Amino acid sequence: MTEHLEKIKNRYMHDEYDIRLGGLAANLARVSSFSDNDHHQKAVEGLLEESKYFIEWCAGEAHPDESSQLVELQVKLARWQYKWSEIWPNKKKRNIVAKEANVWSQRILQMSGLLNA
Repeated sequence: MTEHLEKIKNRYMHDEYDIRLGGLAANLARVSSFSDNDHHQKAVEGLLEESKYFIEWCAGEAHPDESSQLVELQVKLARWQYKWSEIWPNKKKRNIVAKEANVWSQRILQMSGLLNA
């Protein structure tokens, strides 16, 4: 693990589980909103990668049903990354990713319980 990634992990793991899920939800919301702008490709790529790590770092604390949802999301993120060179230049495909990222953001935010606090 790189030093930069280690710093991100240390900062991320400092928070409680629900706050970490909120951070993941925020990343996914950023994927959705940043996808509007052609110049945000690198930022979105970084958010996808970071989100996969966020899932890895908190999945061990998740309840079994939450854990399976997080794994499903992590696989989706990996698939998006694998097809990224096709997705980003195609506005229609990028819009689909943006909408799915937003749906997942809301789902993870609900899972976190932060909306009930």
